[in-house]
Amino acid sequence: MDDRHWDNDDQAHCFRAFLLATHLLLDRLDRELQRNAEMPLAYFQILACLAQAPEHALRMSDLAANLHASKSRLSHAATRLEERGWVQRLSCPEDKRGSLAVLTDHGARALEAASPGLAQCMREHLFDQLTAAQLKQLRSLSEHIAGHLCGAAEPGPAD
Repeated sequence: MDDRHWDNDDQAHCFRAFLLATHLLLDRLDRELQRNAEMPLAYFQILACLAQAPEHALRMSDLAANLHASKSRLSHAATRLEERGWVQRLSCPEDKRGSLAVLTDHGARALEAASPGLAQCMREHLFDQLTAAQLKQLRSLSEHIAGHLCGAAEPGPAD
């Protein structure tokens, strides 16, 4: 990487360290979930989002927006989740063109079974690596950056 495009060396080093750390952590979480729960991280995120929704249901378009995922990618994942019996898609009562993703009881049990392993992986590979002050800083920084990016997000092409 050509460091001359950065304002200083600290920015270049920070960028590379951030990319590496996030890539390695997300890869580890995905591998752990696959091994322990036969569930990719992306499926865990969908199930967790539905579990937090009122009546464990969301319009597919709202679910895609909440997950910052394309509608086509989410639709493909929902098909796989339906095949496993973890999610059911229903016609939206307010808009017949839309559909709802609903977390099934089987999906809730799968999420519950996967959660302790994910929490342990996060403790081992993130939380236990930081002091209490660093953890507080990480949360603050993450919330700040996410807030900025959510506010600055531009609508993408329709899927």
